[in-house]
Amino acid sequence: MSASLTAARRAAELELLAAGDVVDLVVVGGGITGAGIALDAASRGLSVALLERRDLAHGTSRWSSKLVHGGLRYLAQGDVGLAYESAVERGILLRHVAPHLLRPIPFLTPLDAAVDRRSAAMLRVGGQIGDGLRVAARTSRRDLPPPRRISALEARRLAPALRSNGLRAGQLSWDCQLEDDARLVVAVARTAAAHGARVLTYAAVTGLREDGVDAVDGLTGAPFSVRARHTIVATGVWTSALTDAVTLRPSRGSHLLVRAERLGDPRALVSVKVPGERGRWVFAIPRGDGLVTLGLTDVPAPGDPVDEPRPDPAEEVELLDRVSAALDVPLTAADVVGRYAGLRPLAVLEGDGDGATADLSRRHAIVTDGASGAIAIVGGKLTTYRRMAQDAVDRVTDRPCRTARLPLVGAAAPASLRSVAAPERLVRRYGTEAPAVVALADRRPELLEPVGEGVPVCGAELLWAVRHELALGVDDLVDRRVRAGLVPEWRSAAVAAASELTAVPADVNGAG
Repeated sequence: MSASLTAARRAAELELLAAGDVVDLVVVGGGITGAGIALDAASRGLSVALLERRDLAHGTSRWSSKLVHGGLRYLAQGDVGLAYESAVERGILLRHVAPHLLRPIPFLTPLDAAVDRRSAAMLRVGGQIGDGLRVAARTSRRDLPPPRRISALEARRLAPALRSNGLRAGQLSWDCQLEDDARLVVAVARTAAAHGARVLTYAAVTGLREDGVDAVDGLTGAPFSVRARHTIVATGVWTSALTDAVTLRPSRGSHLLVRAERLGDPRALVSVKVPGERGRWVFAIPRGDGLVTLGLTDVPAPGDPVDEPRPDPAEEVELLDRVSAALDVPLTAADVVGRYAGLRPLAVLEGDGDGATADLSRRHAIVTDGASGAIAIVGGKLTTYRRMAQDAVDRVTDRPCRTARLPLVGAAAPASLRSVAAPERLVRRYGTEAPAVVALADRRPELLEPVGEGVPVCGAELLWAVRHELALGVDDLVDRRVRAGLVPEWRSAAVAAASELTAVPADVNGAG
């Protein structure tokens, strides 16, 4: 089947399901976990329907730090198994599943006055253990070079804004960076569709039944039901709205965006430990769009989850202060051009107690709802989404999993991607489909120009999203397909272009 997701395809598939078509599996949730489950099941030959109450990647899956990492931090918690699993999944994504969306990135920890000799030695040992995980996961050192200590001069070449006073050296290691977390979700969902999965966004599940789910079409308000032999709920921090079979203690990861030129256009991620707190680090992560993400992890987020969480003022001040402590460039609120936060659905497992969210396991949990028999999967993290999906689908079928060697749409080896006839930025986002995006600008070369000054988005991308990626509204386009919504001034230009170039409505049933 085609990998193209369109409004017409959605309408036709919803009509068949509402008319009583029975599927092997209905998946609730269109984030990375739900999309991964849909792909895993469809690629095993099961008939699948995925229902998402809003848009693909509308929730947590677009608010990550966009890192696919080997799990070294989990060794500090004594969880060798999770660290190894993370390293294995990182290698699978890098080599087979999404090499067009992943790339190695150097991790630099400055060895300055804040890092004593003992801490530096521990960092060195940690780097060696992480390299051992790489070897065990069979990831080549050509893909991820081994760690090493570098001079202060080399450290400042990689990160020019580092504070020179007191900088003795740097500890350098390597991990992986994701081009765009929302693009990964869309690619997984489209690959699932190519294997026959029915992907319905704006289809809110209102209840679980023994034979499927009840839902409402968000475009028309019409109720409908989907009959299914099995149901898997993959709604992250919103799981408790459908089942109370698991206890969650969400944490918030907060991020600020600053212009890369403000930090001398760094080429490495800089990590700074938060003093006095185990397992908490502040990161400055260079991106491919002229920005640097400043990230702070594991802030408790009690209460009902919200669709678009934001860092609170105290977090923003702390984050700027922590990062500035390692820099010659003091950052202030005036440097922040965008901000976002994501909620992590941390599962409270037996023996976890009431400690900090940083101490909760990132392992996923699979539980069964007593009333409906539906399966719910919670916890985990973006890096291990494929393994989470495999474990969940193993609960409903004994057919073998195929996704460890199944490339997503657009995927190709780095050597092949270098020969793709399209601008590099488009290849980084669309892989081998980039020439098809460019082709939309035939006889309209202006569609390959930025939609606004300094905005890393072109009109052809907007058209592609409408025609192939199930963008049903301007918000879908701007905030999740091209990600211009991360920076308010970019968003304004992209909204204007989307309204002019496409026929999609300004919003979908008030969503966005």
